[in-house]
Amino acid sequence: MQISKKLSKNVVPYAEGNGSKKEQVVEMFDNIAPSYDLLNHALSFGVDILWRKNAIKHLKPYQPKVIVDMATGTGDFAIEALSLNPDKVIGIDISPEMLEVGKQKMKKKGVDDRIEMIIGDSEDIQLDDKSVDAFTVGFGVRNFENLNKGLGELHRILKPGGAGAILEPSFPTSFPLKQLFQLHFRVLTPILGKMISGDDAAYKYLPESVRAFPNGKEFTDICQGVGFSKATYYPLAFGMCSMYILEK
Repeated sequence: MQISKKLSKNVVPYAEGNGSKKEQVVEMFDNIAPSYDLLNHALSFGVDILWRKNAIKHLKPYQPKVIVDMATGTGDFAIEALSLNPDKVIGIDISPEMLEVGKQKMKKKGVDDRIEMIIGDSEDIQLDDKSVDAFTVGFGVRNFENLNKGLGELHRILKPGGAGAILEPSFPTSFPLKQLFQLHFRVLTPILGKMISGDDAAYKYLPESVRAFPNGKEFTDICQGVGFSKATYYPLAFGMCSMYILEK
């Protein structure tokens, strides 16, 4: 299946910079790693915590024992996955600095013996075929340089009968939330991003990448196109976040 025309714009964090989208994403997350958690919670008014809990609840019926959290960042989704009582959680991210912040967080919370944090590329996951029971991706799929390839890799490592949960920010469609959310994303997000992280380009990229990302049925069609047997879309918080549950 072809990737949507919207996504073909290939939005990158640093429009004037050099390097591929993947290289720029690494640079961006390395730059904002120290302030990422604070900004993530501030920009969502803390609701991102509830979104992760909701996603994990959808994975509970599958009773996963090995879980991969792709684009783990500082590991919030991986930590939430521990509520499923798995044998192992593997957090994978392409940014060394984000992983370092995450590793320190795991030690502080006393869960570093239950969560393995490793560097890795979503488009070339160094795990065997059909080796995990579930996966999560929190606000990271739109950063994949090749969406089909990244989703295909998640499908490859998932066992038959397994499931994945993906969260991505999205734009509400009803008045006045649509207008308020666009104002928040276009104006307040870059201002807060620059104030707290010092990298305004990273938080200008956020709304642009959300706008370019296929949402709802368009995304579930892509997921089924790479092999998932079922892909279900759940709008959260009046459409401010999209949750996708995928099955193999």
